[in-house]
Amino acid sequence: MEKIEIRDATVVYLKKPRLKNPVLVEGLPGVGNVGKLAAEHLIDELKAKKFLEIYSSDFPPQVFVNADGTIKLVKNEMYYAKRKSGDIIILTGDFQGMSSRGQYMLAEAVLDIAESMGVEMIYTLGGYGLGMEVEHPRVIGAATHPEIVKTLEKHGVVFKGEEGGGIIGASGLLLGLGMLRGMRGACLMGETSGYIVDPNSAREVIKVLTKMLKIRISLASLDEKADEVKRITDRIKSIEKSMIEKKSGEDLRYIG
Repeated sequence: MEKIEIRDATVVYLKKPRLKNPVLVEGLPGVGNVGKLAAEHLIDELKAKKFLEIYSSDFPPQVFVNADGTIKLVKNEMYYAKRKSGDIIILTGDFQGMSSRGQYMLAEAVLDIAESMGVEMIYTLGGYGLGMEVEHPRVIGAATHPEIVKTLEKHGVVFKGEEGGGIIGASGLLLGLGMLRGMRGACLMGETSGYIVDPNSAREVIKVLTKMLKIRISLASLDEKADEVKRITDRIKSIEKSMIEKKSGEDLRYIG
């Protein structure tokens, strides 16, 4: 285990794997937790191995308590999976930076690590909040180069042009700051209400990502999570409808 300081972040290497033509995939907590769900699913399906932890004073000042009563400091983590066509590095974690400076510092630290390992292509994953329920989410995209836009469009990714707005946080910064280093990249955002954890949206993002990376994985566990969330939301709607009808009936008795 090796601990080093990179741009005000403490980076702990559990091991230093030798990787071939790796791409970086980022999926940190955000809107609908879409990116984090997608990244964790990728880690599970590829049986990726953790090799690095990132700690920062810009994360919330807290620790998590484990089931056995021990504690762990909040962090970001990097995993790797080896493939014949090129390896994959996956970044996920507990939180993003809490301040603008922290976001920039952490993004630069991640890019320092990625650059040292030979990364030239970055995929960032997230949610595109619509503020309402989305039954069939589309994948909204943004990219560093026109040719990447054209490739993503062939896979059904939608580009909103001037209507697309901005991309806040790691998903945007890693691409923007990566461009300054000569890296290429794309952001894949699944449409979501933004109010609940959204495995349905994460599933659509994963479908596009795996096509781009030319890998095959099962989506069964995301399907199960999506079904469970739907059952919960349907139950909540049913309760809300019953309460409204009950209140309406009570009001009617006092009319006239």
